[in-house]
Amino acid sequence: MAWPSSLERTLIAALALASAGAALAAPVEVTVTDATGRPLADAVVFVESAAAKTAARPLADVDIVQAQKTFQPMVTAVTVGTAVGFPNRDTVRHHVYSFSPAKRFELKLYVGTPAAPVVFDRPGVAVLGCNIHDDMAAWVVIVETPWFGKTDVQGRVRLPEVPAGRHQLRTWHVDMPVGTPALSQPLVVEAVVVRASVRVGG
Repeated sequence: MAWPSSLERTLIAALALASAGAALAAPVEVTVTDATGRPLADAVVFVESAAAKTAARPLADVDIVQAQKTFQPMVTAVTVGTAVGFPNRDTVRHHVYSFSPAKRFELKLYVGTPAAPVVFDRPGVAVLGCNIHDDMAAWVVIVETPWFGKTDVQGRVRLPEVPAGRHQLRTWHVDMPVGTPALSQPLVVEAVVVRASVRVGG
């Protein structure tokens, strides 16, 4: 019987390592409801840990559009360091601002797209408003993890390939009082799908 060549042994070892790496991560499926059990859409769910912070990178091509005198989307989740554009697609001028500790900025009256995007460089929640239209509001949730997402209309979100280990599962929703930190609960990930539920306001 012929023994594997050096190249074949290297390929076998690489495949084994890749298979082991794949087994060391699993999806996390989360359902978010309110105190009455009603599904909550647009809840931001994210995984926090030392590994998550190390793996986080700024996102590309993120915009929060102003159209029909609203911010679209109303809730945006980004990683720390992400530059966000604020194109105005209305026929009226807007004055976008945030006075939140996570990010303070002003884009004074303008149409079109400002030349420089806004870089969200600290974790937290930034509340956006328009100085001209008081009923316009939006939220930017800035996280230090690549494993995050927003719930759908059924209150569900799936975070793919979260590394095995002990983490904190954090959840934020616009119904939470201003300034309230994201809810936190322990999360243990193994080599199987992890399912978790979060109740906001309960």
